Amino acid sequence: MSRRCELTGKAVLSGHLVSHSNRKTKRKFLPNLCNVTLVSDTLQRSVRLRVSAHALRSVEHRGGLDAFLAKAKADELSSGALTIKREIEKKLAAAS
Repeated sequence: MSRRCELTGKAVLSGHLVSHSNRKTKRKFLPNLCNVTLVSDTLQRSVRLRVSAHALRSVEHRGGLDAFLAKAKADELSSGALTIKREIEKKLAAAS
């Protein structure tokens, strides 16, 4: 399983750990990933995703999973989140 947020695409970054003597050693900056269950109002079911804490705050700020996915770019989303986005768009198109 990759260390990548399924909604925002946030991934592992690399850099240096710099000591007091200015000696540089490689290190990794890992994203704060959480396994969460989000509820889709349009699909009327829950969805399990592995998202960063930052993405979780963004989902709440935008007004839920449906609103977040409607505004999200397709190239940032994982394949699972992209299928959920398509299902939501299809259901909204059929309703109107």
